[in-house]
Amino acid sequence: MRRTSVTADQYAPYRKHPQLFGDTFQDQWVHPDLKEITQTLPKLSPKLKLETDEVYSFDCFTPDFLDLFREELEHFYKISEEKNIDVRRPNSMNNYGVVVNEIGMRNLLTDFQQRYLWPLANVLFPLESQGGFDDHHAFIVRYNADEDLGLDMHIDDSDVTFNVCLGEPGYTGSGLTFCGNFGTSNHRIKTYKYPHQMGRAVFHLGHRRHGADDIETGTRINLIIWNHSWSYRSSEAYRQRRHNYVDEAQAPSLECLSYTHDRDFTHFRALPKQALEMDHLHPFSRIELAFSSLCGSFHCAFTMFTIFSASFGDTVSWFCRCWHRFMHRGIETNMATKSTGYR
Repeated sequence: MRRTSVTADQYAPYRKHPQLFGDTFQDQWVHPDLKEITQTLPKLSPKLKLETDEVYSFDCFTPDFLDLFREELEHFYKISEEKNIDVRRPNSMNNYGVVVNEIGMRNLLTDFQQRYLWPLANVLFPLESQGGFDDHHAFIVRYNADEDLGLDMHIDDSDVTFNVCLGEPGYTGSGLTFCGNFGTSNHRIKTYKYPHQMGRAVFHLGHRRHGADDIETGTRINLIIWNHSWSYRSSEAYRQRRHNYVDEAQAPSLECLSYTHDRDFTHFRALPKQALEMDHLHPFSRIELAFSSLCGSFHCAFTMFTIFSASFGDTVSWFCRCWHRFMHRGIETNMATKSTGYR
């Protein structure tokens, strides 16, 4: 049994919509298109759209659910400030998001994952979802002209990523740019720009490089679920993907460069304003590069430990996720420096 977080316990007395903190994701919240998609599997429904290679989208949630979820989020932001409730951000690059698992929604989203996301992933991405989804990291990102504008190019610490736009209505800009898969010859080549739509989800592999374009007006809020398969993460296929790297076949697309991860970024572009304000920019020193490479060697073995971490509660689970992300970021950065001829 997974122990509830301190944040969830602190927020519990102030919940606005208790039904969002139960164990069952209610059927009336699921868009009819997603119901049809899962009911017709393994046959692919025409309601499932192939946006570009290995990137799919579908209408996911009803307008009533979007309103309900946004209201709860706004209420949480307000209460957390008034009552001084601790809020853990989803990552080091998003300053206004919320890890919704830690405010009490883990069981609700686990039910949604198991009933809808895993059956679909098992057909679309059978290798990465083998053995079922054992865990997830679910969080909110929020972009606004006065807050975080967007998110630098990156890959996810996820086997399969679910990303749905919750609103708010009326925002402009803030699309999602996709490049190639990590470790392939085209991993820094632009492949597609996905325009977010309220209630519609995009579904893709975690090792697909992508980034959130800057927002122009309004506010965009997205729910993201990083789905994890420990069976896949303990496999040889996973180890090979993490450590094999093919030299780039051509110069990278400018949109696919990462000022957070790519040591050769300034060979192609000047650093943007938000990069100059960060205190953990690359290039790494030789010692840091050596350490990130060493971390990669131990990554597969450490994954096995995390399989058994759930019984120790959220504290150990949080530590494991942080460890994975640290090595994940170091490995991506180290690999990105090996693009022969394009530094």
